[in-house]
Amino acid sequence: MKVKQNQKLHKNEAMKQYKYLDIAMVGFVITLLLSNFAGNSKVTQIGSFTFTAGVILFPLSYLLGDILTEVYGYAKSRRVIWVGFGALIVSVILVQIMICMPPAPGWHNQKAFETIFNNAPRTVIASIFAFWAGEFVNSFTLAKMKIITSGKYLWTRTIGSTVVGEAVDTCVFYPTAFIGVAGFSFHLILSIMISTYILKVIWEVIATPATYALVAYLKKKENEDYYDYKTDFNPFIIE
Repeated sequence: MKVKQNQKLHKNEAMKQYKYLDIAMVGFVITLLLSNFAGNSKVTQIGSFTFTAGVILFPLSYLLGDILTEVYGYAKSRRVIWVGFGALIVSVILVQIMICMPPAPGWHNQKAFETIFNNAPRTVIASIFAFWAGEFVNSFTLAKMKIITSGKYLWTRTIGSTVVGEAVDTCVFYPTAFIGVAGFSFHLILSIMISTYILKVIWEVIATPATYALVAYLKKKENEDYYDYKTDFNPFIIE
């Protein structure tokens, strides 16, 4: 009898329709693509902080990841992360095809185009490893902290998971993406890593009121506040 009840519960969860999950997924994918193809192509400096321009966009993926896990649970967040990975791989293949296409005789921007996008394959490989580690660590940490805190103190979960997830992401992405690339010395890479990590965490802290508002809105509209008590946290399972 208990087995039938559990099967019915899982069936009802699988059939449940959400209004805003797809919108959150689209936002995640857009943020992922822009931060990798546009943001990482430029290094900027403000005061003593040296960082890639992608720091403006990239933390949004962690914010969205926090919201997805907090409201819909780890399994839904895991699916969104894999959709983002797939979109990233497809987009880099298409960009490489565009680079290989012969330019028209009157078009003189081929070198500029290659300068901006030609590092994309390596960036994507770095992103895949970094996102795989960082996003899943972030989602796992938040899901476990939600159980430990009994759903209270949301700020501890959003900031705490970001501190851990961003540390993993930063340590994987920047060395993999930029070591050996012209113009990126070890000192510059290390400086970018430290500055970017600090800025990402600060960004998450500043965004906490917005996170609270979005989480509250989605929980009310979706009638959902998922707790991952029996979730399989294997990142390779897509339900």
